[in-house]
Amino acid sequence: MKIGVQLHPQATSVNELRSAWKAADSLGVDSIFVWDHFYPLYGDPEAAHFEAYTLLAAMAADTQHAQIGALVTCFTYRNADLLADMSRTIDHISNGRFILGIGSGWFERDYTEYGYEFGTAIARLRLLEKGIPVIKERLGKLTPGPVNGTIPFMIGGSGEKVTLKLTAQHADMHNAFGPVENFAHKMSVLDSWCAQIGRDPREIERTVAIYPADLENAKAFEDSGADHLIVMLGNPYDLTAVEKYMGSR
Repeated sequence: MKIGVQLHPQATSVNELRSAWKAADSLGVDSIFVWDHFYPLYGDPEAAHFEAYTLLAAMAADTQHAQIGALVTCFTYRNADLLADMSRTIDHISNGRFILGIGSGWFERDYTEYGYEFGTAIARLRLLEKGIPVIKERLGKLTPGPVNGTIPFMIGGSGEKVTLKLTAQHADMHNAFGPVENFAHKMSVLDSWCAQIGRDPREIERTVAIYPADLENAKAFEDSGADHLIVMLGNPYDLTAVEKYMGSR
């Protein structure tokens, strides 16, 4: 089973983030992510915070082995064609290691402070549904195209009526959250959508975002269908649990 980390870009500095992603890459993790928000999600709401895609360009240049991406990109923060071009460019900087993780967005402060329309959850999902083909079409038009001909496409979220259906229709990867029981249920729903549209469910790599302590349940997540554990880390970015897990597998 793969293992990665999500480095929270809040209450930190760029130098601390760079040290953390270099350390994780040297450790041999399979993936390194940040999140796509403009303000802290917990703790001091006015703490330092940094934007995802400019960080990812730096991460692409600083690392050599791990796949990289945002867990996950908020679709409505960027024009769909521009997002495709940004992703392709970071993919080239990383020599083909970029994952385009995407979701419909949920953190209202980001929208209100940056002047985006928040609307309703279903309206944001419908925008995502319309935007996915636009992103894929633009990726096919860019010169040069992605390093490996395509970019892995991840959808994040657990909505059973729309999000998991979109995953079955469009995604190479899906991200959900623990605990194990929640993850197992969401994967069964995803499998059902795959059956309805005639897609092999094992074509979709299943990632699950967990806390360091949840690594003790790694086998249970694997038995529930997880292919890839992503350990969420705030500053200070302590990789001890990840290193211990990697040494035991």
